[in-house]
Amino acid sequence: MSTLTLPPRAEIPDQYKWDAESVFPDQAAWQAEFDAVLAALSQLDAYRGCLAESTDILISALELAQQLQKRMWIVYVYAALHHSVDTQDQNAAAMNGAVNGLMGRAAAATAFVDPELIALGETTLKQWMETDPRLVTYAHYFDNLFRKQKHVRSAEVEQVLGMLADPFSGAYMGHSMLNSADMRFKPAVGSDDSEYEVAQGTIYTLLDSPDRATRQTAWENYRDVYLDFRNTMASQLETSIKQNVFTMRARHFDNTLEMALDEQNLPSQVFHNLLANFKKNLPTWHRYWRLRQKALGIESLRTYDIWAPLRRETRALPFEEAVEWICAGLAPLGSAYVEIVRRACLQERWVDAMPNRGKREGAFSSGTPGTHPFIVMSYDNNMGALSTLAHELGHSMHSYLTWQKQPMIYTGYGMFVAEVASNFHQAMIRAYMLKEITDPTFRINILEEAMQNYHRYFFIMPTLARFELVTHERVGAPNAVQDYLGFLSAGSSKYPLDALRDAGVDMAQPEPVEAAFQVLASYVDQLEELVG
Repeated sequence: MSTLTLPPRAEIPDQYKWDAESVFPDQAAWQAEFDAVLAALSQLDAYRGCLAESTDILISALELAQQLQKRMWIVYVYAALHHSVDTQDQNAAAMNGAVNGLMGRAAAATAFVDPELIALGETTLKQWMETDPRLVTYAHYFDNLFRKQKHVRSAEVEQVLGMLADPFSGAYMGHSMLNSADMRFKPAVGSDDSEYEVAQGTIYTLLDSPDRATRQTAWENYRDVYLDFRNTMASQLETSIKQNVFTMRARHFDNTLEMALDEQNLPSQVFHNLLANFKKNLPTWHRYWRLRQKALGIESLRTYDIWAPLRRETRALPFEEAVEWICAGLAPLGSAYVEIVRRACLQERWVDAMPNRGKREGAFSSGTPGTHPFIVMSYDNNMGALSTLAHELGHSMHSYLTWQKQPMIYTGYGMFVAEVASNFHQAMIRAYMLKEITDPTFRINILEEAMQNYHRYFFIMPTLARFELVTHERVGAPNAVQDYLGFLSAGSSKYPLDALRDAGVDMAQPEPVEAAFQVLASYVDQLEELVG
């Protein structure tokens, strides 16, 4: 019996690790800057209560806040990435915890700015911009601030909300540590009795195995550990939702969905349109599941079959070859763009590419002005890994170009546009490869990757969005029992529809009936499972 396991971090070649030294030469330099930023936050106190005195004072305060934010984010990136690539490293975990505390302190230190600007007034700020062109840079920032002004609280309340950032990160950080560092999974066992290590960095590789026994045991061993911790994770989720509801009420939003969308000035209809179209197009997914079941030659399609290759032969794609495919596919964006991508992957070490023990799950792009964009992933030599690399490079190039062109105050971008560049990368490269490649098996690999990407964005994410909406609505409506008892007590003192609305059920809308059919479907699913 053979056993395949993940290597420790120390065994990964440097060429496949992110270039930490490009941010700070060592931890001592990081610690020195951490301490310096923490001490410098007190410089902002000199401007508290003074922003309305002159344009010079206002500009100095805004510039200082942006300078400190830039330095703070560089400190954060160094600590967070060290923790992400090895969550079992206790020193990195301590650094990450410390920097989260620093961010909370920074939020509290700058909390006076927005309330003082609102008190100054939009009319005055517009007049100041006409007389002092240095303020024109902040025009969109001011416009957005006054759009949101009814949700900006007093300086004292804003300071408290800023101070809550660190303790409010506890549920997420606890889940992250449990997920990436503390969970231990039994190995998957293949049909030939070979054993394979199950970890966050290997699970999707194992689910992509042509051997069904490997897939099944990998999934079941992975799933069972999550079920073992279901009460802990439910508590973490509940805490996180309660924190969101607390912030919603503190900022005077009607609901958490409105709060989430308001930051990017999005109407709730955008969200509801997505969910409506998701439900409308579910038959397309049912058709795909039937096709997949037929292609795999199995009687029943299980969760562990969703990622199974439709052909036993798959094309190996080493990291360097993947980079060349990506660069070729991105050629229409220009040689300068492509050269940045190639240099990022093969020379400047933007990518922490390979799986190792303790590496956090998934893939992401990070970084800040003053550093490279950095990518953390677990590259495993297949089409899915190539696509993930292309996706994260899309995020990284979006960030890189934004940082090149925008002042610090505009170097972020909202989640609503964040996935555009990443998915555009994937679409371009996929189209190029389908044009160039004639081998049927390789083409199937590419189309399978496309389906997996659609599965993520047009099945998993809308499903999770529906779940988040329902859970936040329930926690945000703590008087549900009283409302129901009030309905029972109403008798005929109200019209039936009004009485039901008071209980939280609007029968003039489709949602209550849809919810009933969802319960029916869940019962059918359970009965099918039991009856066979």
